[in-house]
Amino acid sequence: MKALVLSGGAGTRLRPITHTSAKQLVPVANKPVLFYGLEAIRDAGVTDVGIIVGDTHAEIEAAVGDGSELGISVTYIRQDAPLGLAHCVLIAQEFLGDDDFVMYLGDNFIIGGITELVQEFRAGTYDA
Repeated sequence: MKALVLSGGAGTRLRPITHTSAKQLVPVANKPVLFYGLEAIRDAGVTDVGIIVGDTHAEIEAAVGDGSELGISVTYIRQDAPLGLAHCVLIAQEFLGDDDFVMYLGDNFIIGGITELVQEFRAGTYDA
């Protein structure tokens, strides 16, 4: 199983906070919000992570690096324009291949993580 993390948004609704920083890197309790999601993905046993990035790609790539400090392996996928969630899946096809994947929005928190959801999916026989 792989993870696809969407981090391409501009964060216009969070201005002025996001005038100087990517919205996924806004700190919550002294840690970028994106890192909470990446840790939840890792804790669920998913370590192969594709991150969709847009205009703030350099900042996100500098913060996350190759993912090794978080115990994951990261592949960056550029999205030239914010064309929606389905478009992110489309441009990630080469990365995703035929693997199952979990999609996570890089500026979201899921209280309690996603481990239980991933375990339930892996135990089932779902088509989607």
